[in-house]
Amino acid sequence: MNDFLDLFISYLAVEKGLSANTQQAYSRDLIRYLDFLEHQHKTTPAAVTAADVAMYLGVLKEGGIAPRSRARALSAIRMFHKFLMIEQYADCNPAGIIESPRIHPTLPHFLTTREVDALFAACHGTADETIRDRAMLELLYATGLRVSELVGLKLREVNLQAGYLMTIGKGNKERLVPIGEPACRAVTDYLQGVRYKHDPTTTNSYLFLSRLGDAMSRQAFWNLIKKRAYQAGISKNISPHTLRHSFATHLLENGADLRSVQILLGHADLSTTQIYTHVTRERLKRLHQEIHPRG
Repeated sequence: MNDFLDLFISYLAVEKGLSANTQQAYSRDLIRYLDFLEHQHKTTPAAVTAADVAMYLGVLKEGGIAPRSRARALSAIRMFHKFLMIEQYADCNPAGIIESPRIHPTLPHFLTTREVDALFAACHGTADETIRDRAMLELLYATGLRVSELVGLKLREVNLQAGYLMTIGKGNKERLVPIGEPACRAVTDYLQGVRYKHDPTTTNSYLFLSRLGDAMSRQAFWNLIKKRAYQAGISKNISPHTLRHSFATHLLENGADLRSVQILLGHADLSTTQIYTHVTRERLKRLHQEIHPRG
């Protein structure tokens, strides 16, 4: 069955145009699934039944895998078997009738505006690394980019004079995002004083570079934001996505409409963006309880 996995991953890349990160996520989920099928002596697509898929999800549940992760695994399995049908390696999709695990929605974590200011203030000084970190954090909060979109930004995709950048998000979709003056200034400082020290021959096309002149990795930026949050005295468990959540939440709190926030975030479905309306409602509720005399 592993031969079919290789074909499927190629299909995701060529036909679906999915990113390398998405391909890796599908691959991880399906490797575990195919190992399970091998132990069940299911060696051909036609031999796999709905009962096998249900049994596998049961194994994940017993192993303590969270509902959201089980739902993601089922989604990968469904697409895999659908691919096998398209390519005529199987007559049916055994995962098609399996219900997805019920997921209890969790509200995204975000920073207050005061905490955002403290995060930026932690990047004070004239050291090259500090100037770069400030530019990356300012740009992330100003645009709500995903971390993969931030570290993948190319020089040619950022127009500081116009105050816009172009990014390629999920599903290989392009979108234009306004930047804002503070982020423009921070990125300008980085470009004028730091970036080309690490790329003197201007051979690297990426906007943000490491000290070695390579493109920043997602893991490097993850470590960067953890370090700056610690320096800022922020006790919350912060990640790059926390600034994306903060971007969306603060826009809605200040009167932005949901559709505009959807476009800026690059969400394909408005229902994905609606989670932030719950965040703002919960915050208003807490404020009412704290401030109202009969709260």
